[in-house]
Amino acid sequence: MNALLRVEGLTKIFRSGESDLVVLEKLQLTAEAGEMVAIVGESGSGKSTLLHIVGALDKPTEGELYFDERAYSQMSAGEKEHLRNREIGFVWQLHFLLPEFTAQENVMMPLLIQGLEKREAKRRAGQWLARIGLQGRLTHRAGELSGGEQQRGALARA
Repeated sequence: MNALLRVEGLTKIFRSGESDLVVLEKLQLTAEAGEMVAIVGESGSGKSTLLHIVGALDKPTEGELYFDERAYSQMSAGEKEHLRNREIGFVWQLHFLLPEFTAQENVMMPLLIQGLEKREAKRRAGQWLARIGLQGRLTHRAGELSGGEQQRGALARA
């Protein structure tokens, strides 16, 4: 079975003037489809840096990422955009729902970016919101949702 995610020799160094801060050093990681993985460690140990790199939001200083055995460094810009938009879901500590849009519109956005027609994006967003118990809150703006509802909305969007 191919690994969904494989990290080989991942190193991340932040350079500031003449000093280097090594945050990740020669990290190895494999995650199979359906496997649950927890990234744990003390504050400042590189957890967020690792997640930013694995989420294709930052680049490693050294090493390689493989997504379904495809080397990230060998992907075209379009392939990388496709990966971030269609294959990786992000759930942040803060929900980052856009306040001027409804829950349904917030969930529709990545679907519209993918090129789905508005009617289909609306249908799918409604289905995802119903799955997480927000079917009665589709037309409520982000600020009208409780904190927990906002988090669930962010999950549906991811």
